[in-house]
Amino acid sequence: MLFSLFAALAVAAFAIDIGRAYVVRAELQNAADAAALAGAASLLPGNPNPRWSTAQANAASAVGLNSSDGVKLTTASVQSGFWNLTGSPAGMQPSTITPGAYDNPAVQVTVARATGLNGGAVPFFFAPLFGVKNGPVTASAVSVVSAPGYVGPSGLFPMAISKCIYDQYWDATTGAPKVDSSTGQGFTFQFGNGHTYGGCDAGQWTSFQTDNNDVPTVRGLISGGNPTGLSLGDSIWIENGIKATIYDFVPTNADVLMPVVQQVTSSTTAIVGFAAFHIDSVNKSSKYVQGHLITGFKITASTGQSGPYYGAYVPPRLAQ
Repeated sequence: MLFSLFAALAVAAFAIDIGRAYVVRAELQNAADAAALAGAASLLPGNPNPRWSTAQANAASAVGLNSSDGVKLTTASVQSGFWNLTGSPAGMQPSTITPGAYDNPAVQVTVARATGLNGGAVPFFFAPLFGVKNGPVTASAVSVVSAPGYVGPSGLFPMAISKCIYDQYWDATTGAPKVDSSTGQGFTFQFGNGHTYGGCDAGQWTSFQTDNNDVPTVRGLISGGNPTGLSLGDSIWIENGIKATIYDFVPTNADVLMPVVQQVTSSTTAIVGFAAFHIDSVNKSSKYVQGHLITGFKITASTGQSGPYYGAYVPPRLAQ
């Protein structure tokens, strides 16, 4: 009987106390996830330097909005830097590195119930009978945010912007368009008619990865976007001489995502980024689309590959 009682207590200790530890860990994991996402949401805009300190402060603050086993959480370990989504290298990298294609700005949050942290280690009910009064529990989460290095099917409008435009009219330190001093607003551009600004060809139609500029094809691309996903470095076709009737199908007062290319004066060119653009108006007789650069364009059809920030971003997501 004594042996059976001892065994029963051991089972109870395992079932109840370990079960409680798992519940506490789940609560800590929820807190770490939420805090990491809150921190990563503050990293962009901020190109070429994400807002590391702001992200860490917001992540730390978000921890305090959660509790564990009735104890309000107050303390967490918060790191920021670059996280490689392929796992090579593993772990958080310093914010001072030159990021590669899959190195995304990230925030890592670790929350623990341990001696001196968040109310101390988790107390047990039955385990003290066997000399174990409590146990530490820890949870960790990593959240990343990035500008897109890949856009899935249907995500792009069939016009390409010259990188030269961004080199002149985009402020990389603030992650926003430069302001025209004469108007107090962002610069306006006309695409599709060979217009130049500061020596830069603004932009032109693209049929993406097929060489075709007939009206039905381009009309389909306007309504349906790119047929296949596109990544940085992919080559796309630049199409001149689109017929005036095609401008009847271009939306106005609309935000779109366009590929940024090295130049728009040759038949094919490589994608170097993805840009957010607002179409203000369309001029059918002069064959141009007019609009301006914008920020805060959220996309979801993307992979972990990162690109330069040109106003579009992938929402924060958990990487671990």
